[in-house]
Amino acid sequence: MTAKIYSFYTAGRIIGGPGSVKEIGQHISAFGASKALVVTDPGVAKTGLPDKVRQLMEESGVKTGLLSDVIAEPPIGQVDELYERVKDEGYQVLVGIGGGSSLDMTKLLAARMTNDCSVSEFLGIEKVKKPALPMVLIPTTAGTGSEVTPNAIVTLPDQELKVGIVSKHFLPDLVILDPELTLGLPPKLTAATGMDAFIHSLESFISTKANPLSDAFALRSMRLIGRNIRKAFTHGDDLEARHAMLMGSTLGGMALTAAGTAAVHALAYPLGGKFGVPHGVANAMLLVPVMEYNFDAVKPSLAEVADAMGIDTEGRTIDSRAKAVMEELRALVKDLEIPTNMGAFGVTEGDLDFLAQSASKVTRLLGNNPKEMSVEDIREVYSKLL
Repeated sequence: MTAKIYSFYTAGRIIGGPGSVKEIGQHISAFGASKALVVTDPGVAKTGLPDKVRQLMEESGVKTGLLSDVIAEPPIGQVDELYERVKDEGYQVLVGIGGGSSLDMTKLLAARMTNDCSVSEFLGIEKVKKPALPMVLIPTTAGTGSEVTPNAIVTLPDQELKVGIVSKHFLPDLVILDPELTLGLPPKLTAATGMDAFIHSLESFISTKANPLSDAFALRSMRLIGRNIRKAFTHGDDLEARHAMLMGSTLGGMALTAAGTAAVHALAYPLGGKFGVPHGVANAMLLVPVMEYNFDAVKPSLAEVADAMGIDTEGRTIDSRAKAVMEELRALVKDLEIPTNMGAFGVTEGDLDFLAQSASKVTRLLGNNPKEMSVEDIREVYSKLL
């Protein structure tokens, strides 16, 4: 048992199960709100899901509006831009529907509504001074876990970098986990977001801030994702697999809230910021080379991960079990058709110094890594992906 001091907080209430989104009307009414704004992206808007959710709320007497312009991994300027469009409409609750970008935008807008400052003043940890408007978050991907974290990610175009904003005021009042909403997720998105969720849990488990709470969330998350992601990838209509992935993602979000991610995420940020590599893809690309770098420092932890992932461990040494996990990680990346060469995204050897220097500045996450990384260590990890 750890001797460290640790803490944990999450969403105010979580409801889940197939069809659970149909209860949103009664829950919105419980907020005492008469007007709600639904926040999503163009792709999710085209599915008609936001309109169905709006109809359910309207039937409960809540007037609704729709904001469907969220850009994937949004630049920081879009937050203030969208805020200016909706600030005078009298919304009392915000409902985010979609992947991590839409959920993060909902958090940022809800905080922007009650804090008289630009979002740039939120950058960092606990810089949001006043509580945000009430929020309901409804994930349609099984990946980011944003629905249960105090984090929001924005892109800083001038620095070609993605950064995290952390605030207790980003935790929503209600989360709805309806696996039926993830049935239409394409295989590539299933793979990228699913691996993102798995890596949240794996990095939380090996984090220097790991603790009994994060370990419990992380191990269960890796069990659910590790044993179901291939099925969700190849048979997207399998509701049981989709439910397992959604729960694994949410538990992964809880794990990272309790312990934090590490070097995989730190190195992924500049790939997204400069080259537009989708967050889950960047994480999955970096997973194996970063874990190879960490291997000697994390063998006992990886041995426990073997059990969670269903790897036969009977009679095997810690070293053997840890190596088996590494082989399974390589197999997952291959089976899910994750790109493993940064060149596919326009990265060249001449970009390695920029990437290494940029990643080295993500000290909030690198500080969680079980093995210290120099700029040269980081550069060497990137070089393995060319």
